[in-house]
Amino acid sequence: MTTAENAALIFRQFGNPSDVLTFERTPLAPLAPAQLRVQMRFAPVNASDLIPITGAYRHRVTPPRVAGYEGVGTVVAAPADFSHLLGQRVLPLRGTGTWQRYVDCDAALAIPVPDDIDSTLAARAYINPLAALLMLKNWSPGNKHLLLTAGGSDCALLLAQWALRWGAQSVTAIYRAPRHAERLERLAIGALQQDQHADIRQRAAGADLVFDATGGAVSQLIWQALPTDAQFIAYGVLTGQPVRVNAARPALHWFHVRHYLDALTPAAWQQLFAELWPLLRSSDCGEVAVYPFDQWREAIHFYHQSGRSQKPLLQLS
Repeated sequence: MTTAENAALIFRQFGNPSDVLTFERTPLAPLAPAQLRVQMRFAPVNASDLIPITGAYRHRVTPPRVAGYEGVGTVVAAPADFSHLLGQRVLPLRGTGTWQRYVDCDAALAIPVPDDIDSTLAARAYINPLAALLMLKNWSPGNKHLLLTAGGSDCALLLAQWALRWGAQSVTAIYRAPRHAERLERLAIGALQQDQHADIRQRAAGADLVFDATGGAVSQLIWQALPTDAQFIAYGVLTGQPVRVNAARPALHWFHVRHYLDALTPAAWQQLFAELWPLLRSSDCGEVAVYPFDQWREAIHFYHQSGRSQKPLLQLS
């Protein structure tokens, strides 16, 4: 090791991430058995990183805690059984927070990154791609009409592209900012602006599957207009207002990636990413805006900009 010091973004209480996150330097502890030490390169800013800091999930997230759930880095220390990973890029997932210069993770769960995958894409290969893949595995899009909310979001765009690839009859995405319409149409995805309530209601009446990331009034309208045999999958509540149901049909399902992870063996975990890399290679995954680590507040501010067309990435090393 060339340094005995780490640097991390830590929250010690709940609140606005820009207010409660602090940039802290700490000594690096000795590496535990069966762990890799990864020098981080990039980590994205996602809703799933920021929302827990606010206290929305305080029943399962307890400060103090390093922020961040995904990212990519280079292995700088490893146990003998994993020495082949030294110098290789990996995703150090399902361990400590990723918004830090060094991450220690379970060696069996570290995901090696193929040589042809750019680090700025690899850094984003977990939260949204894995959610999209698992949802489509659980609710097959084949020969179905799909309706998606948050149409400009990374997860919705992957859901839409992969659903069409796997045989969906049609995919329509509801978007907020006008700039998203051109991109959706270029990808052969139907596009409806969120204020087009009559058109949304009509499209919902013929939908088989809904993937909803927002909740709120538009999602409530969709659920009420769906055929009774449709499936409504809620995987986010960006508005803070969950869809309310008063009947068993159409069926509403809540999807959380974490509910699937505990049941996965290390081999099954690795296999999921073996399926993801080819999908990511051939998909429009969007562009990134890179921010040096000390400009983390600017990165968070940029994340919240309406209609942004880039994903903010923290450059950690």
